Amino acid sequence: MTNERPINFGAGPSALPETVLEEACKGLLNFQGTGIGVAEISHRSKEFTSLVASLESNIRTQLDVPPTHKIIFTQGGGTGQFSAVVLNMLARHHLLHPDLSDEQRVMDYVITGSWSKKAETEAKRLGGASVHIVVDASTKSKDSKSFDAIPAHEDFDFSADPALIYYCENETVDGVQFSNDEQSSTSFPFHLLPAGGLWPLVADYSSSFMSRKIPRIADHAVIFAGAQKNIGPAGLTILIVRHDCIVDVDAAAKLGAIPVPITMSYKVNADAGSLYNTPSTLSIYIAGLVLERSKQLGGVVYFESLNGRKAQKVYAALREGETKGAYRSKVKEGSGSWMNVVFDVLGDNAESRFLAGAEALGMMALKGHRSVGGVRISLYNAITEEQTDRIVAYLKDFATQNA
Repeated sequence: MTNERPINFGAGPSALPETVLEEACKGLLNFQGTGIGVAEISHRSKEFTSLVASLESNIRTQLDVPPTHKIIFTQGGGTGQFSAVVLNMLARHHLLHPDLSDEQRVMDYVITGSWSKKAETEAKRLGGASVHIVVDASTKSKDSKSFDAIPAHEDFDFSADPALIYYCENETVDGVQFSNDEQSSTSFPFHLLPAGGLWPLVADYSSSFMSRKIPRIADHAVIFAGAQKNIGPAGLTILIVRHDCIVDVDAAAKLGAIPVPITMSYKVNADAGSLYNTPSTLSIYIAGLVLERSKQLGGVVYFESLNGRKAQKVYAALREGETKGAYRSKVKEGSGSWMNVVFDVLGDNAESRFLAGAEALGMMALKGHRSVGGVRISLYNAITEEQTDRIVAYLKDFATQNA
């Protein structure tokens, strides 16, 4: 590896630490001295099962996952969980309330961006309960369709006894993120959740998992994350599931719940130690290397501090460019994502020149998501502060030259 590798600011699959890539190359040829590559070795071998246990331990320790929750490794990405959370949580609700009709069951969705909207669309498609929109952030925007801010707490309207309450902590496409400071007006309003009992709270943490602590982690029913942002290659999905949400889905089906495909059943996967079927062995291996490195650096405490500094530098440069008429942020101040900074470059052909200039300097994958356009700078864990300083310098130089 050389220092001339381009900087990958892509939103996913995203950058991985060079030291991890170097070590992974060795493991592809010879995994833990077995003489067999990690992509070839049996997933039931003692070496691989030990790796799975180590990965689970690193996540549990670094995130302070309580013993009330099980860590499960599966496949299908966050999009797969759009379906799985509905099916498993409705199965739970049927076991708790067998006499309710589908019309009497409700699923709450907090819509703050493109991914939570897609999740809500899938819930409606699957059926089994009505879908209640707790809040739709797009209706609060200037054009009544963009996602540019976290809604005010008073706009949230939770149901009394929903089967699930769904939110996406960080919206990768739109660059909107809940604050992890519970005193902030842009935090998730835990204080407004229905009183009493265990909350059926489901959170998509795909694009910020392991980048900072998860507020009120013990109060969540399900947390899921695709690995391809901060942890490893695509192919691995990580679940943190409260034990009361790991239910017998076949028993629920006999009571009228939608049958759950066996590989989507949390109980099946949990009972099998995440090895019911062949897992994504290479993704698990590289995720293990990433989290070992994270542990050595200080875990999520280290990365929360680092990522906070990185985001602060980029947003400061963006605001400076806005005063010069070069940029326009797509997100209101206070709601901006630490992981994904999104903005427009103003002027005729300015965006194309911005992207071409960045690429000439070795800064790649900056084009915004096709659905919203503009520029997107993704600052995942593997992006160093030095690399952040390079994009900050470019932001400033381009703004000065194109003021």
